[in-house]
Amino acid sequence: MNVNSSLDFLNMIKTPSVSPRTKAAQPSSKDMIAVIDTETNWRDEVMSLGVALADAETFALLGKRYYIFNPECRVGGMFSGVMYKTDAKAITCTRDEAMADIGQFLMDSGISRIFAYNAKFDLGHLPELCGFEWFDIMRMAAYRQYNKFIPETAPCCKTGRLKTNYGVEPIMHMLTGNGSYRETHNAVNDACDELKIVELLALPLDAYECARI
Repeated sequence: MNVNSSLDFLNMIKTPSVSPRTKAAQPSSKDMIAVIDTETNWRDEVMSLGVALADAETFALLGKRYYIFNPECRVGGMFSGVMYKTDAKAITCTRDEAMADIGQFLMDSGISRIFAYNAKFDLGHLPELCGFEWFDIMRMAAYRQYNKFIPETAPCCKTGRLKTNYGVEPIMHMLTGNGSYRETHNAVNDACDELKIVELLALPLDAYECARI
């Protein structure tokens, strides 16, 4: 992110222009978004890609797609052991085949917006999807201006961002009150959990303009 875009982002979060589910015009119920998560191998190559498809107004889960990249998955990675621990049917194929398939599917479904938690990481590993609009869920979840569940006692920067504990696990603990929640680090399971964060934050899509990357 360049200096100008960083300053723009800080200015936007200081004076948010949209409050949860009130001021923004709601999209058509037929409109959809995609939430994406990736897992990488020991070589920092994507070995699995999970996609949660959701209604853009209610954020209800509408479907899942799960890809395992071969041969990248055979290299192994920190979370290889949970790669198949999901109820989603895995499509095992080459990276080129997977990226062509998901890109075409998103376009055919009229999906132009991709959300991810720490989206800069996922976009950096998926340049094939750079033509879509990307939004970072973490930018909303970590800021007091947008996450009404952040306790008053939580240490925050002057910008409103939590100083620590703004990964998926602590944010889910905060939003759900379930302190036993743990990330599975399975790409499609995590994509669904990150969609749940979007749902629980209850912000309209227009609010995510300051989280565009």
